[in-house]
Amino acid sequence: MLQKRILVIDDEKNLCTVIKACLENIGRWQVLVAQSGTEGLAVAKSEHPDAILLDVMMPDIDGMSLFHSLQDNLTTNGIPVILLTAKVQTVDLNEFSQLAIAGVISKPFDPLRLSELVANTLGWKF
Repeated sequence: MLQKRILVIDDEKNLCTVIKACLENIGRWQVLVAQSGTEGLAVAKSEHPDAILLDVMMPDIDGMSLFHSLQDNLTTNGIPVILLTAKVQTVDLNEFSQLAIAGVISKPFDPLRLSELVANTLGWKF
């Protein structure tokens, strides 16, 4: 079976390092990292990952705008997206529930459980 590939799009370099280490070492997945929305869209188009972990709040292109760009693109619209966000108030969750997202993982999260959360959200074996 081919190894799953996950694209992490988040502008926080240290958080990307932690997420990458956790998903590679615990989940045994290949992890691609993009530290801006612009870079993330380009990587998603060229690499066709199996899933995307997308930060909602980024400086260049916010996560919601990037999500819509991914959905509007024929190359990327089938890729499941999990939102990574500190915005977990009811109004935000209601907004997210209206989107075709795979799920939401709130920040901060337990790094040792991240692979399990991703696998459960996507229906992958872990």
